[in-house]
Amino acid sequence: MTQQVPDKLVIAISSRALFDLDESHHIYETDGLAAYCAHQRAHESVPLAPGVAFPLVQKLLALNTPDPQRPRVEVILVSRNSADTGLRIFNSIRHSGLDIVRAAFTGGASSQRYLAAFGAHLFLSADAGDVRAAIDAGYAAATILPSSGQGEGAGGQLRIAFDGDAVLFSDVSERIYKQRGLAAFAANELAEAGTPLPGGPFKEFLAALHRIQADFPQDAAPLRTALITARSAPSHERAIRTLRAWNINIDEALFLGGMPKGPFLKAFGADIFFDDQQGHCDSARVHVATGHVPYGVANEAPASLPFSVVSQ
Repeated sequence: MTQQVPDKLVIAISSRALFDLDESHHIYETDGLAAYCAHQRAHESVPLAPGVAFPLVQKLLALNTPDPQRPRVEVILVSRNSADTGLRIFNSIRHSGLDIVRAAFTGGASSQRYLAAFGAHLFLSADAGDVRAAIDAGYAAATILPSSGQGEGAGGQLRIAFDGDAVLFSDVSERIYKQRGLAAFAANELAEAGTPLPGGPFKEFLAALHRIQADFPQDAAPLRTALITARSAPSHERAIRTLRAWNINIDEALFLGGMPKGPFLKAFGADIFFDDQQGHCDSARVHVATGHVPYGVANEAPASLPFSVVSQ
């Protein structure tokens, strides 16, 4: 039996994020649950093709290679499949050589309720409802979007990129922008440049990545991180000082002043990018695997915002 390792980074991922289940899901939506179950049983010896997050999971698990007796990362499968239909998922995991040994098959019920018991730091799923519930419960979580591009990184190096406001940071500043406009946002950030921003849903995940990086020489780390944000000068200063106050190093920081993020993510070679705004996600997923973070003012229903909203 596998034992839990203290301080290990734990990633919970759904079967539809890990494998390509589009055909199976189409059968479920068009012909119903019984047809879906029959299809999975009939094909349980046929390995599933990799999904959008499969390369990310491979690189995450590769962080354990230097010291298999002290694994730094564990990936756990959390799936709405039943144990019966989930047999094909586990067969595909074995066929792919992924070191995934723990799983929760919930038989159609929400899977996010097991995140606390597993000690998950991050939840990735194709089910937007489960992701929203996880975010509301205080977890770093993202909906994995269909992507036409995959990041290649540098060799086998894992590269993860983050938006700032409403992802690494809270949405307090973005809320000012949305409600009062760019000039008010810039003035506030200049006045508060020395005041660290509160943490957003992905702060602790970034901190866990930082701890893994600390195990390696700086010039030989198998992991690289980037902040890729629509902020520009002078609002860049508060973001930098916030990371400094958290004692978290981020390898690269791009302040784009509203430019499309997709080409920069491709240049960085991101294995995955996390952003709260659908427009930025749409730009990014043309080039790299992308997770939408349903957190903050950009994801509130329009009725809950003032009439003076300024779109970003």
